[in-house]
Amino acid sequence: MSKTGYYTHKDCWKHQMGAYHPECPARLDAIEDRLLVTGVADVVDRREAPLAAISDLELAHDRFYIASLRGMTDQLVDDQKAGGPELVHIDGDTAMNTHTWQAALRSAGASIAATDAVIAGELENAFCAVRPPGHHAEHNKAMGFCFFNNVAVAVKHALDRHQLKRVLVVDFDVHHGNGTEDILSGDPRVLMVGFFQHPFYPYSGTGTEGHPPADNMLNLPVPAYTKGMALRELVDDVWMPRIDAFKPEMVFISAGFDGHREDDMGQLNMNDQDFAWITSRIKDAAHRHAKGRLVSCLEGGYALDALARSVEAHVRVLADV
Repeated sequence: MSKTGYYTHKDCWKHQMGAYHPECPARLDAIEDRLLVTGVADVVDRREAPLAAISDLELAHDRFYIASLRGMTDQLVDDQKAGGPELVHIDGDTAMNTHTWQAALRSAGASIAATDAVIAGELENAFCAVRPPGHHAEHNKAMGFCFFNNVAVAVKHALDRHQLKRVLVVDFDVHHGNGTEDILSGDPRVLMVGFFQHPFYPYSGTGTEGHPPADNMLNLPVPAYTKGMALRELVDDVWMPRIDAFKPEMVFISAGFDGHREDDMGQLNMNDQDFAWITSRIKDAAHRHAKGRLVSCLEGGYALDALARSVEAHVRVLADV
């Protein structure tokens, strides 16, 4: 049995973006309940996510952008004392409450702590059950439910502080990881592979928005209603040759489960076992090239039962149970 870390923190439940918002604390409740009732919670090494430092965030984000989010939080606290609103909206679907800043620091802190533990050999791999998610957060912009890019921060930490030479990012969310691409595009130390529904939010990753993806970005846009078996073929036929040629020293996963057929946030026809299969293929690649070193961070997934089952399948593969 591999030693798999499971990072989360109660602060991640306190971030809310309004009633009926799909990116809600109940997502983490569903995951926790599922892992508990299936016994998977008993075989992972549960760890509390620490707070990321500002210097950690600056590995991937503009310092003025970081300061602006902190300032918005402070202003929101002051406004609420005077009977003001509970939320401040960044865009039409992304909002902050007074707890968002702390939750976002925990989410980024989880990915950093998991990276340190895996590189140190304390853990073979880890899953970060955190929110807010991160893969839409660009260098100087919050969007798509995301504030800080948890995976990109951890990747830069592995490269710049641990001096790794080659790092792989895998993104299987139904939406293109535009933020991760924005931060890591053109860095020859990084290979990012991803498939995503297209045309679909955030309408990026194909080159049609004005500039082609950089050489280190392997983007596979697929049409709505693409089935799991077709995606598995793309993984084997397109991802794997590039991954094996790249020989990563560590692997990061932006684990979005909103491509599930039961999730109405997207229209891909994936099921629980598709996520397990993809996780297995990526884990095998990590064993071939990276001493098994792998850190996965929760991104999308909004149909609560499907999300919980898919995360269970994902973590079972990571933990060999």
